[in-house]
Amino acid sequence: MVFVLTNDDGIDAPGLRSLQQAVKHLNLDAVIVVPQEHLSGCGHQVTTTSPIEVQKRSEQEYAIAGTPADCVRIAVSHLCPTVKWVLSGINSGGNLGADVYISGTVAAVREASLHRIPGIAFSHYRQGNRGIDWDFASYLAHKVLMDLLARPIPQNAFWNVNLPHLPLGTDDPPIVFCSPCTQPLPVVYRVVGNQYYYAGEYSKRLRDPDRDVEVCFAGQIAVTQIAI
Repeated sequence: MVFVLTNDDGIDAPGLRSLQQAVKHLNLDAVIVVPQEHLSGCGHQVTTTSPIEVQKRSEQEYAIAGTPADCVRIAVSHLCPTVKWVLSGINSGGNLGADVYISGTVAAVREASLHRIPGIAFSHYRQGNRGIDWDFASYLAHKVLMDLLARPIPQNAFWNVNLPHLPLGTDDPPIVFCSPCTQPLPVVYRVVGNQYYYAGEYSKRLRDPDRDVEVCFAGQIAVTQIAI
């Protein structure tokens, strides 16, 4: 079974290597097809009016001068047409609720789902300026993969997974299946003359009870199934 791994944080992102390690522990074949650069927040943008450069880094690794959705399009059509799953992440920062419409991480698996290929987007909520323990994130991603890969999923849907930001030494968090939060992201700007600087605080976003934002912020792994 062949997996394509991608992200929106770029070829050198530690979250990509964390996800790669989780897949290795499952003895699965993985091909990495990721953007050359950091493209967080690019959404489902695709490139159609200019050429897309593909750099072959190794037999199993490609850096694409395009978006996460471009990466999946090129992977399924040319680089890895036998792919059975697309995994995206692990993103440095949460992709909860309304974030899925902005996130390039999530757009990659949405693109896969459009091609009737199942996918899982992995993100890691980042609390303040604390660093992420990527080894622990890989361990948690491995646990989630063992669960989700055994579950059926409709052709027009994909999984969105958000790992919590926990203190060192914390017990394994539970996996909670929930619905996406429908509240908006903070709309706060600092105005200087005629310039508006976004000043919203992610941790202070509104949240619906028992939905993914609240679940993840409470220290649990939030898993949502999202339909196209």
